[in-house]
Amino acid sequence: MTSCLLLVSSSCFADFECDMDLQQGILVNDNQIRIVEDYRTLYQINGDNQLIVQGDWLMLNEQQNQLLAEFSHGIHYAMPKMVLLATEGVDIAISTVENVYLGLVGEDHTSYKRLSSALKRVKRKVGKKFIHTEDYYYIGPRSLENVDLLVDAKMEEEIEHAIKTSIGGILSAIAGLTSDGDAQTQQRMDNLSLRLETMGAEIERQVGPRAQTLRNKAKWFCGKMKRLDDVENQLRKSIPQLQPFDVIVTGHQVN
Repeated sequence: MTSCLLLVSSSCFADFECDMDLQQGILVNDNQIRIVEDYRTLYQINGDNQLIVQGDWLMLNEQQNQLLAEFSHGIHYAMPKMVLLATEGVDIAISTVENVYLGLVGEDHTSYKRLSSALKRVKRKVGKKFIHTEDYYYIGPRSLENVDLLVDAKMEEEIEHAIKTSIGGILSAIAGLTSDGDAQTQQRMDNLSLRLETMGAEIERQVGPRAQTLRNKAKWFCGKMKRLDDVENQLRKSIPQLQPFDVIVTGHQVN
């Protein structure tokens, strides 16, 4: 029982930590990057060589243009992948939790319905932070912290709360095993143990390869964002108008 729940709570990104965050939102379409805060555009990059900061078009030197092009290419390449990575990661976490719990208590149990409802709320929250439409990708501020878990602290807390509020269903199932005669109780215990073992093997078969792929993608993304953070810092040092805006933060900068 405990091992099944630990399979869920440890997540496929155990042993991998990547401290990273966005302090402003980033909206990306095919030709433009916009850095936004409270629905206002702080600055935008058109193509890979035009920088507009708070409405002013800045003329850049050759070195600044090279840095801007590297930053623009990196954002265009990484942001869509991060949106897909986040949504796929949460899908795996949710389906794993549901499979474990569904196999124990069944879909008609009220505690499963509570858990399912909470997990759907988590998925909706992720959908609001990581947005993909036909025209653009968007990642909201404070969306990348704990990228190894692919959910922020509030979402993690909600999942934990859902499991705690639903754990009564599992305990009820176990308690029910002691209400019959010894032989029948032992048989039911054996059946439950077999179900747990089978369930664990099936989850590992379904989730394991996807989880490893996501782990590799997350590590790649972490390295990519650290490089972009370095490029952004070079831009901010070189272009005074960008100094107030520290969009990507990594390592000790993450609060």
